[in-house]
Amino acid sequence: MTATEAPATAEETASPRGRTARFAVLVAVFVCAACGLVYELALVALGSYLIGDTIGQASIVLSLMVFAMGVGALAAKPLQPWAAAAFAGIELLLALLGGLSVLVLYAAFAWLSLYLPALIATALVLGLLIGAEIPLLMVLLQRIRQQDAGSAVADLFAADYVGGLVGGLAFPFLLLPLFGQVQGALLVGMLNAAAGLGLVLTVFRRELSKRARLLLIGASALVGVLLVGAYAFADDFEVTARQALYADPVVHAERSPYQDVVLTESASLSGTPDTRMYLNGDLQFSSIDEYRYHEAMVHPAMSGPRERVLVLGGGDGLGLREILRYPDVRDVTLVDLDPAVLQLARTDPRVTSLNHDAFEDPRVRAVPGDAFTWLRENRERFDVVIVDMPDADSTATAKLYSAEFYGLVEQAMSDGARAVVQSGSPYFAPKAYWCVEATLRSVGLRTTPYEVSVPAFGEWGFHLVTGGAEPPEPRLPQDVPPLRSLNAETLQAARVFPPDRDRLPGLTPSTLMHPTILDYAQGEWSNY
Repeated sequence: MTATEAPATAEETASPRGRTARFAVLVAVFVCAACGLVYELALVALGSYLIGDTIGQASIVLSLMVFAMGVGALAAKPLQPWAAAAFAGIELLLALLGGLSVLVLYAAFAWLSLYLPALIATALVLGLLIGAEIPLLMVLLQRIRQQDAGSAVADLFAADYVGGLVGGLAFPFLLLPLFGQVQGALLVGMLNAAAGLGLVLTVFRRELSKRARLLLIGASALVGVLLVGAYAFADDFEVTARQALYADPVVHAERSPYQDVVLTESASLSGTPDTRMYLNGDLQFSSIDEYRYHEAMVHPAMSGPRERVLVLGGGDGLGLREILRYPDVRDVTLVDLDPAVLQLARTDPRVTSLNHDAFEDPRVRAVPGDAFTWLRENRERFDVVIVDMPDADSTATAKLYSAEFYGLVEQAMSDGARAVVQSGSPYFAPKAYWCVEATLRSVGLRTTPYEVSVPAFGEWGFHLVTGGAEPPEPRLPQDVPPLRSLNAETLQAARVFPPDRDRLPGLTPSTLMHPTILDYAQGEWSNY
């Protein structure tokens, strides 16, 4: 310890000034902990948006950062004689890298296809810097008032854990809704820099030489300019990066609390606009051929009682359009997780022209909410249930393909009711497709599989479902309205699967405790 870094005397720590200095250190601990947790959550959330594997992304980020924090704590030991200057420098570097982390990773994904290596490097560096904070803050705290190790650790960790709580709650409920991921991370970086530098230049300014103070002020000015400049151009960056991910011009984009919602539009070979919707980068429909998908999904299920219809998913309203073509349908309840998708389907002229303003029909009741939770609370019974959910490529959607979910669907079906479940591609992901059937059958439902060709997706399959004693017969209603792609002959042919796409025996049903998640790289289920 140098002469300029001697701890305060007992009289100084007992004074109001000493108590204020101690409080300032604990506030800095609180703020830095909150910022550090936001950086972690931002990396997990970005990976969930871009990759979809929430469990995998969380495991990579958290395990690497915790490991790196341990290394950072050890690496900080030689810096303890210069604790104030080292802490300020680390906070400036952490603020810069943490604030820019989302922007850099998004760029690595959009332009370089190097997301995973960039994520690993970012998690390790941020963890290293976060881990170095606590030992240095402990030294600074002890310089204000000497304590036994247990009391000092208790004080420090109390502020650290409370800061983590605030950061963890602020990220999903404040930063994401108000600022988005890129700008939210940049704001946290600014706060991080202000907290670290403010503590050192006020409480511990006497421990710094004039040269050190000037260097820190200059570095803080540079970091501030970089973060503020990045914040100012964040919107332009997002537009450019997002466009790099899509082949066609992006005409609408928003990030809801649940997902990234994008519409693109381009001219097709026929000269008509091709409007496409993507959720978290996954194609939901192409206006050129979506009728093939929705006609095949809806009309075979409408052959029978159909006064009351339940649609789970399908927030774009395209399946709803087909249901409403039957005048004897009395009411339709549609449950979709994301209010942003429902709002887009109601108001965007590109989408309303496709769904024929289906949500304006007085027979329709649209409910924003989680379909699993809604089914648990539901006491109504329906003649037809349409299950049009996103593919199970994450734990969030895997529960919508579980035995428990299908059991709730069965409870919502009236006697003689039919249901249809979109089940993915029997060609590209045969295990995924036939696992849906195995799961449906595990809860006592009878199924009949069929597949159709949808050029935007390739071969795509469904399962027609009933609770009766015999599997349902796929057929069109006698009063079926004019269809563009489906007729009795093509529907009959859709039941015939070639040998390379035929039923796979011995598949394990998916459950909440043992979900199966679609691995697009392998085209099959991964068991968890």
